[in-house]
Amino acid sequence: MRIIAVIPARYEAQRFPGKLLADLAGKTVLQRTYEAVQQTKLFDEVWVATDSDAISAHITSMGGKVFRSQLIHECGSNRVAECASQLDAHVIINVQGDEPFISPQALSDLITAFEDDVEAKIDLASLMIPIHSKADLENPNVVKVVSDKQGRALYFSRAAIPFMRAQGQAFRHVGIYAFRKAALLDFYAQAPTPLEQAEKIEAIRYLEMGKVMQMLETDFVGVGIDTPEDLVKANSLLT
Repeated sequence: MRIIAVIPARYEAQRFPGKLLADLAGKTVLQRTYEAVQQTKLFDEVWVATDSDAISAHITSMGGKVFRSQLIHECGSNRVAECASQLDAHVIINVQGDEPFISPQALSDLITAFEDDVEAKIDLASLMIPIHSKADLENPNVVKVVSDKQGRALYFSRAAIPFMRAQGQAFRHVGIYAFRKAALLDFYAQAPTPLEQAEKIEAIRYLEMGKVMQMLETDFVGVGIDTPEDLVKANSLLT
């Protein structure tokens, strides 16, 4: 099974433009993420997919593999899919460019899900972590997921799901995905779906298309860098 990591790297991040080239303890955020993924030794190849000449030049200067997007994309999965369409791969893992502290164990667990799926029943896999805070449960910026007894995703929402009429456990979606190449390209060919547009959650498109998404419980939350304040926090972890 040929497994490739693709890091979508958009320069014009809405809340923190240019964040991927910002300094993080002597290296850029993107370089630290790229090197962290490479150092896991889990992948046949690691690629960066970008719309930016500056990012492309930066990765090339490091000796990295760059796919230069030719199209405008509204979501990371589409950028990864455009790159994946040109690659020889069975499974593609999407690692966000602002995750310099990515967990090797979480990536390994995603790969194992496909290695164990001998009948090829799952189309993609992703991660979830228990929610212990009422504030997180009610926060629309925290995407929740519910799954069946086999861990297959049933629905994602910004609302508090499940509704806790009795004691239960809610889970937060951690947005790292592993895809079979065919499922990713099917997503790329499909226009945004009604529930996806209502919730503004791209994972829902896979469910509306009838794809099977395996959810894996993890303790990895990550330190995603969405704001300058997040960058300060990340720097403090490395110095």
